[in-house]
Parts: sequence; C-alpha cells; structure tokens
Amino acid sequence: MSEPETTPLVVASGLRKTFRLGARETLVALDDVSLEIRRGETFGLVGESGSGKSTVSRALLGLLPLDAGSVQFDGLEVTRLKGGELRRLRKRMQMVFQDPFAALNRRQSVAQIVAAPLEAHGIGDRASRAARVEEMLDLVGLGPAYRERRPREMSGGQCQRVAIARALALDPELVVLDESVSALDVSIQAQVLNLLGELQQRLGLTYLFISHDLAVVRYMASTVAVMQRGSIVERGSREQLFRSAQHEYTRQLMSAIPAVDPTAERARRRAARTEAGVSSGG
Repeated sequence: MSEPETTPLVVASGLRKTFRLGARETLVALDDVSLEIRRGETFGLVGESGSGKSTVSRALLGLLPLDAGSVQFDGLEVTRLKGGELRRLRKRMQMVFQDPFAALNRRQSVAQIVAAPLEAHGIGDRASRAARVEEMLDLVGLGPAYRERRPREMSGGQCQRVAIARALALDPELVVLDESVSALDVSIQAQVLNLLGELQQRLGLTYLFISHDLAVVRYMASTVAVMQRGSIVERGSREQLFRSAQHEYTRQLMSAIPAVDPTAERARRRAARTEAGVSSGG
C-alpha cells in the first residue's frame, strides 16, 4: 500500500443520524461519530451488519442528510454544498458496492458501463471517452475483448473489476469500498484486493474500506475503526489494534478470525498476485 500523508483528506466530526421506524420508535444509526482519513491511506471501518458502517459512507459522500455533525473533504464542508457544487465534488469521491452484478446495468456493455460517469458529467467527446474506457479496462486487467461483453457473460470477479474501472474513470481521490469483496469467492477476493493495492500505489488513491470481515480489513487497512450500534468503540493503527485490542467487542471480532498457516498464506498471496496480473483475471 502507498505511504499515507499526514494531512487528512476527510474529516468527520460528531455525526449523528436517526431513522424513524414508526410513530414512536427511532433507530440511532450514527451516534457522535468522528474520524479522519489521511490522504493516500486505507481507512478500515469494520463491524457487524447494522453497526452503521454504510451510513457513515453515505454521510461522507454527501448522500445523506445528517441530524448533527459536519463532514469536510479537502477543506470543503460537504454538508453545506448543494446543486452544482456538490455534483462537482462527487467527481472526486466514488464508490464500489458489494454485489457487482446488482451494481452494473445488465443491458449495457462493459464499454457503456465504464463510460457512463463520463457522459453523466459531460466529460470529453465520444472518441476521448472511448480512449478513457480502454485505459480504465487495461488498468484493471481486462483486455479489449471485454468491451462489448455484458455482465451476465462475466464472472463475479470480472464484474467487480468493471465496477472498479467505472469508479476510477472520473479520476477520484477517495474511493469508498463498501463490502466490495464479500460477495466473491476467497481466491477471487485475494486477486481483487491485490488489484486495489496496486491501483492505490499507482494512482495515489485514498480508500475507505468497509467490511464485516476483520481479516480482510487487517490485510488492507493501515488505520482501523471498529463500529458497534452506531458508535466507533475503538480505533487505531492496524498494528496497535491487532496487538492489543482494548474493547471487548473488538476482541470478539478478532476471536472469529480463523488461524492461518503463515507459509500457506504467503504462497496464497504470491499466487493471487500472479493471477491478478493476467488480463482475463477474476
């Protein structure tokens, strides 16, 4: 992974969000959540389903009105932007979702899918967009033969590579990865994770990596925050957290991580890196 800068790209302070479930019942989705994501780092946000992880991501991207708190992106107050200003900012923040099949338009070709954000933002003409599509597909290890394929003609790993290419087409600074490998087979997970690491080094990307799987977060993230019931209960560097977790909930999550044979794990990672470099990968 690339070495992060000390300057934060994202600063969230005191985020609070409640959802009304009925006439008398409310759900506290975020309860005084604060975090900083440094430029160039992978910030891991981990917790069980319903802990508030995805609500945080929507708040950071300006997709969710908050009850309280503020979000700054590169010094801009996201929660105060509207209309064209917010639209321009969102070019700098993109997202890759959990289910690659559901996230892609089944009626469109790969080329149309990757070009869609360029068209939506009025970037370039047809020729320049086509060139950008070729560049993005090459970047994620998919050759020209994939241009006219439909999602149903590809594997889950290949579809997720297309989703990554689409997210990168606008040249964003922050990419939110929301359970982006959890729907994939373990061997394909490794390929996609290694691809994400290579892209981060090459492009200087900042990642918010959201997962319920602490083992995957451990592999990817340099900084980790643990969420439970809408609150961050523990945070720290990867080394600090996995060496001496303080909160009982964090220790429970760690106890669920299966023991790994170090020799086998090194061999698996070497194989995954090799496979990830193949243009037909995943």
